[in-house]
This record gives sequence, C-alpha cells and structure tokens, in this order.
Amino acid sequence: MKRAVNALQNFGKSLYGPVLILPIVGLFIAFGNVFGNGNLAEYLPLLHHPIIQNFGQLIAKSAVAILANLALVFAVGIPIGLATRDKGYAALIGLVTFIIFINAMNITLQLQGKLVPAAEMRPAGQGMVLGVQVLEMGVFAGILIGAFSGYLFNRYSSKQFNGVMAIYSGHCFVTILAIPSAILLGFVMSAVWPYAQHGISALAFAIKGAGPFGVAIYGFLERILIPTGLHHLVYTPFLYTELGGTADVCGKLYQGARNIYFAEMACPSVTQLSPTVAWDARGISKMFGLTAAALAMYVTAKPEKRIAAKAILIPAAFTSFLLGVTEPLEFSFLFVAPLLFVVHAVLTGLGMMLFSLLGVHAIGANGVIDFLLYNLPLGIAKSNWPMYIAVGLTMSVIYFFVFRTLILYFDMPTPGREADEAETRLYSKTDYQSKAQEKGSNAPDGATVIAGLGGKPNIEVVDNCYTRLRVTVKDTALVDDQQLKTTGAKAVIRQGNNVQVVYGLHVKTVREAVENAL
Repeated sequence: MKRAVNALQNFGKSLYGPVLILPIVGLFIAFGNVFGNGNLAEYLPLLHHPIIQNFGQLIAKSAVAILANLALVFAVGIPIGLATRDKGYAALIGLVTFIIFINAMNITLQLQGKLVPAAEMRPAGQGMVLGVQVLEMGVFAGILIGAFSGYLFNRYSSKQFNGVMAIYSGHCFVTILAIPSAILLGFVMSAVWPYAQHGISALAFAIKGAGPFGVAIYGFLERILIPTGLHHLVYTPFLYTELGGTADVCGKLYQGARNIYFAEMACPSVTQLSPTVAWDARGISKMFGLTAAALAMYVTAKPEKRIAAKAILIPAAFTSFLLGVTEPLEFSFLFVAPLLFVVHAVLTGLGMMLFSLLGVHAIGANGVIDFLLYNLPLGIAKSNWPMYIAVGLTMSVIYFFVFRTLILYFDMPTPGREADEAETRLYSKTDYQSKAQEKGSNAPDGATVIAGLGGKPNIEVVDNCYTRLRVTVKDTALVDDQQLKTTGAKAVIRQGNNVQVVYGLHVKTVREAVENAL
C-alpha cells in the first residue's frame, strides 16, 4: 500500500509540468482574442483594422496548435517529472520513444490493411499525430509513453558496463531498451486500444449520464484530495482526455474540457462555448467561496485578535481570488478544523453542480485575472460570464453562513480564535509574513531546509509543484516539522516516503536553494 501511494504521488507530480504549461497557452489564446475577436471591435473600432485582426488570429491560432500535439507534450514532460537525475536526457528518451511508438503503430496498421482514407479517419477512430496516421489515443498516448520512459530511465540509466561495452552504458542503455519496447507497444496498442477506447467511451457516457451530480462528485474529489497531492489524477483526465468531452471545433476533433474551450476561443465560427467547460469551473470556490470563508473566519475572530487574523487571512484570500492559489488559505484551517475542509470540498462540488444546472458556459478555472482575460474578449453571448459571477456570488453567501455557523457552533480554533494561553504557530502572523518571499525576497537557507528534512543522507529526490516542495526521503520520522516551519513552510504532509512542504508561490526558489546546498 505504501509503495502504491508513493507511485501515485510521483506520477501525479510528473503531470504537473505539462499541465502547468497549458494555462499559459490559454493566456496567449486569450491575448490573441483581444485583438482578433470581433466582439471587442464593436466597442473599439480601431480593432477592426485588418492588420490588428490578423495579428490577433496569428497569436491565437498559433497557440492552439499545441493542443493538436498535446500527447507529445506529455510524453516529454512526464519523464522530466519522474526522473531522479539528468532530467534533460529523460525528456529526450521520452521524445524518441514517442516518435518510434506512433510510427510502429502506423506501420502495424498499414501491414494489417487497417489504415483508412483521410475522409474516413474520424469514424474509424484514427487521426494524425506529427503527420503520422495512427489510432486516436489522444493524450493517453503521451501519458503511456511518458510514464514508461520515465520508469525505464530511473531503472536503468545508472547501469554501467565494462570494457568495449562501456559505450552502451547509462543513457545509451536506456535507449537500447526503449526502442524495441516502443515498437512492441505500438504493435500491441494497435490491437488493444480499440477495446480500451470502448471502455473509456462507456465511462464518459456514464459520467455524462450522471449529469450535474457527476460534476458535483468530481468537484468534491478534486478538492478533498488536495492534502494528499493526488488531485492531479482527478482533474487531468477530464481536462485533457475524452472523459471531459469530445467536440469538433473548426474542422478538428478535440478531446478534454480544457482543450475544447481553448480551441473554441480561437474559432470565430463558435457562437457559444461547449457545456463541457463545467469540468473546469473550479474557480467558483477559488474566487468566491474561499474569500467568503476567509471573511467568516475574520468576523468570528476574537476582537483582540482580529488584527492578527486579518494579517493572515487577507493575503491568503487575495492569492486565492486573484490567482486561484488556494493552499495558503486551505491550510490555514485544515489542521485546526478538518471539518471545514470537508465542508469546503462539498461546497466546491455544489458550486460546480450549480454551474452545470444553470447552463453556465464561461471559463473560470483559477483566479479573476484568468477569468477576465479569457471571457471578456469572447463577449456575453459566447461565454455568458455574468451568470458565472451570479453563481459565484450565490456560493459566497452559502460559504459565509455555513462557515460562520460551524465555527461558532463547534467553537473551532480558526485564526483569531485560539486560546489565550496557546497559539498555533502555523497560523500566526509571523508565519504568514513569509508571503513576502513570494514578492521577490530571498529564499530560506537551503541548509536549514535540508536539516529539517532529516539531512542530506535522508533525501533521495527533490522537486516542486506550484506551491509545494516535494521530497522523497528514506525515513519520514527524521523530518522536523517545526524546523521546516521556521523557513516559511505553512504545512508538512507525509504520504509514504513522500514529504510535501507547502511554501507558496516562491517554492521554486526554495527548491533551488535546497539543490544548491545539496
């Protein structure tokens, strides 16, 4: 069980790199829409100029091209996240393996006489990947090859031979194993994938058949797994695979909620975003719910401690509202009042269900900055963003009264309600002043962080995601939570041999400091 949890956490971490890139692609699509979308030109006649329109379409449609090659992004990105050393070589192995895999599948289908003409590819479940006609596996192909390449690299990249065979050691040995393995995988998947595709389609129809209730369960699971770091495994399939929907946009087939609405943003013939956008409506709780929860915690704080509570809650609430980074605020009550976190997960699902029930089709996965950039250029008819705000305000009211009632009824020690003689250090003003580091101040001393992690001998792998330092250690008992908190950590989470230290948006500088000290 412990080994399985470690494997799932490592795999979830490896998805972070590719997933993080795609919202940046979306921002460029949105930026292109500002100039190339006719809706804004009605208010700013200058935007009607052909040069400006063409400039906007150049940016938007160029960025959309990454969606057609998403499998390659995952095939290269996942080995980077999985590799414990020489990540650049791991990425190269992923690239080589993926190219051989798709060509092996193409040749297998060709030899079996199963390749169909271009006009018949879609009904036959085939498509073009990097100019090669293969079975339409979508991002699953990239995940499969990325995970397999990462495993091979970690397992065999340290293998060394002697004598004349020395030249085939290390990375070369991984390549020797990867090439025939990719050929075999291409051959096997050409026979197996149609059955897997049938199963995925059946699951997608079942989820769709659950309607808004299915969306609510999805929203609940995505939030409740935040402390474990496994939430990536929940939302990634819905955002980038057939589980999140399939749509024909401007003559191309796209799978996954986020892929679909990114393509629709850049397609002028789309008059309304697809309802599949509901799978990425997580921003309702980030922008509206948690800010209202922070207000509830503030008004229930003891009068003499409200100044300290405000110093903690306001920065965390603004981080959630503006950027959609929720962990600082969620961890501010997770450990002192776990019930509130469970309620937060339930309300997240409720908000997404309400989004689906009311037929809202605006884009809102993160904070208000993304929300404005994505939706305003599209216009009300295409994104009906005012309804998103209406749902968000409704959830704000629900969040506020539910949190306020629970805090007072159960006398929960949320920030500002601690006993006079005892103060939970994690939630004190001093701890949250570490947010200043997120604005460019110096990172904590790497040696101090290493000591808190049990010393150099105890550390095996160091990595990070958006807000957490992710470390694989030999013995979690050697990890000193209090010492890590003196470096600005907001929480320390253990799962098997994996330790996640929540720092916030400046975590990358913390990781670099640790790596330099190592």
